[in-house]
Amino acid sequence: MGNGLGAKAALAFAMLGLTALTGCGAPGEGGSTLGNMILFAGPTVPPPQAAQIEDVYCPPVEVSEGGSALQAYTGGRVGDTGGLRSQISISQLARECVGRPDGATVVKIGVEGRALLGVGGAAGRYDVPVHIVVKRGSTVIANRSKRLSVAIPAGDSQATFVVVEEGIVVPAVDANSFEIEVGLGAQAATGRRRR
Repeated sequence: MGNGLGAKAALAFAMLGLTALTGCGAPGEGGSTLGNMILFAGPTVPPPQAAQIEDVYCPPVEVSEGGSALQAYTGGRVGDTGGLRSQISISQLARECVGRPDGATVVKIGVEGRALLGVGGAAGRYDVPVHIVVKRGSTVIANRSKRLSVAIPAGDSQATFVVVEEGIVVPAVDANSFEIEVGLGAQAATGRRRR
């Protein structure tokens, strides 16, 4: 019986010591750095994580009509394969949709493509304009353009490029019926074909 009382006293003393070490407040609320180290494996409390919902509507990415490739010709000889300087085309598309507790959906879109030299082309930098539209019917939710350049080094005939556009927020009212459209060029066309 004496041993049981001694064990209880030791436990109470240990709890009192831990309370003294961690300070009066709870860790993260005026508690000590040591308390935060024990609970959070660091001296500070990590910021709260926003709740995410993984199982949400996420439509396929569609390519705008005429937006899958851009061709450049020497001397304005459009359609003449002997005068083709370069062709830039989309090769892969990807998207990721994550729901928020308020019902909105956050969309991330990835575009991968290639720049190829034609018969009349030479090593150098080639301009790649990418246009991304997220919409519901005729209502445009996001309209973003990215312009980058891809370098084809001497001795090579092609190079790849990647564009990632993130942080597109689709409001809750549109979150179950929106569309994603991608195209090469200054602006995406209204018609589209599915990828």
